Amino acid sequence: MSEFNNHDIKDETIVSKEENSIILEFTIPGTSDFFDGHFPEYKLLPAVAQFEIITRFSRKYFGTQRYVPNIKRIKFSAPIRPESKIHLELTYKKDKNLISFTMTDAEIKEKTYSSGNFNVLMES
Repeated sequence: MSEFNNHDIKDETIVSKEENSIILEFTIPGTSDFFDGHFPEYKLLPAVAQFEIITRFSRKYFGTQRYVPNIKRIKFSAPIRPESKIHLELTYKKDKNLISFTMTDAEIKEKTYSSGNFNVLMES
């Protein structure tokens, strides 16, 4: 059973993977409950949902906890609409317990949705 059952993620694909970095592409369908109640006439993916996705993938691929003790920097630059194909780059700096991310449009690379970095703890 997928960890994303409550928040549909379609077609998660690993574009590239190294020990401390991963690039993923996926689509968040309009039927996802991430969009429920958030501007019903013009659905947008809330910032908290973007961060939810980032911390879930961080846990899945790097074994970090979902608890984030410190957000260093996060910038939300453009709205994400249903059915957008997302390109997510995650880098884990183990020596600093730091995840850096950039979420862009998979088809329009110049379109950045969000970026930033935050501290994490490892699963025990």
